[in-house]
Amino acid sequence: MNDTCRALALLLTYPDARLRALLPRMAEFLAADRSLSAAAREGLAALVAELRDGEPYEVEAAYVDCFDRGRSTSLLLFEHVHGDSRERGQAMIDLLATYESAGLRLAPGELPDYLPAVLEFASTQPPKVAREFLGELSQILNELHSALVARRSRYAAVIASVLELAGERVRHVALPPEEPIDEAWAEPPAFDGCSTRGQARPDGAQPVQIVRKTPDAGATRGVSLPAASLRQGALR
Repeated sequence: MNDTCRALALLLTYPDARLRALLPRMAEFLAADRSLSAAAREGLAALVAELRDGEPYEVEAAYVDCFDRGRSTSLLLFEHVHGDSRERGQAMIDLLATYESAGLRLAPGELPDYLPAVLEFASTQPPKVAREFLGELSQILNELHSALVARRSRYAAVIASVLELAGERVRHVALPPEEPIDEAWAEPPAFDGCSTRGQARPDGAQPVQIVRKTPDAGATRGVSLPAASLRQGALR
């Protein structure tokens, strides 16, 4: 189970040249992995083939469109339950404490609720503990899976495999209509505040708008944990 978690974590990272170089060995590993059902292995094989055979630019652009342009398919798990609320901050502190209690540290700038990091942590735990840990996330994972299926993304196979490792069934979750991407995550126009609309007064407090900064489409999201990685373990 541990090596399988690491393989799934890698499949969810940005498909740059480094990841694509690993795909032939990853395909061999997953084809022989009996911790997953035949149906799960078939779905993962289709994703690996798509990443391996597609044009690099198109594969990378599809990844960004899938995971970085909308909350329903975000790989930051607490986005699905807490959004940008204060509760998300506390949940991340608690999860980070869980990692640190196991002697693990995240890479600088990495968030603890990033699903590949969650899977890397699970890969360091005994199978029973890992299964229970992932099982606690089953509702979020099913929501993510349903959103990926709705987008006809082969990445849904990775989430289905995680649920299978957790001993959970894949369940369809009815999702609310998603706010258009451009409205939900876009930066507001410069100088588009109250002052430009005739609402500012010298003695009045001015509102401050906090917005999400869109991730750099070319950035590689690495997970740096002391646990053995695929490059050092099963696929070597």
